[in-house]
Amino acid sequence: MKKRYKILIIIFVVLILAFVAFKIAFSKIEDNLKQLTLTEIADFDLTTAKDGSYNGSYSVFPVSVEVIVTIKDHAIIQIDLIKHDNGKGQSAEVITEKIIAKQSLDVDLISQATYSSKIILKAVEDALIKACS
Repeated sequence: MKKRYKILIIIFVVLILAFVAFKIAFSKIEDNLKQLTLTEIADFDLTTAKDGSYNGSYSVFPVSVEVIVTIKDHAIIQIDLIKHDNGKGQSAEVITEKIIAKQSLDVDLISQATYSSKIILKAVEDALIKACS
């Protein structure tokens, strides 16, 4: 009987520790994503952009994005999403079309995919830093 109680106590302690670890991890992810909402997106003077294809990336766990931005004649002509690890943010991928249409990063975020939208914008921003430097 004593052995059974010890096993139950160990299981109970392990479950409590697992719950605490989950809460800490979830809180950290939530803090990262909240911080992302405060992150500014720079806009660029594309007249300084050099022709070529430029890699850009950005990630805030659990979302990660890699893009290739193609510039020709000081215009963004193509944005390829090489990687977009997302939760429910796949709908954010249309933001690349908005960037190309407006030739600017000053576009509205996609509703219901806010975090992915912002991270895609930051990845494109990373590529444009390279194109305009």
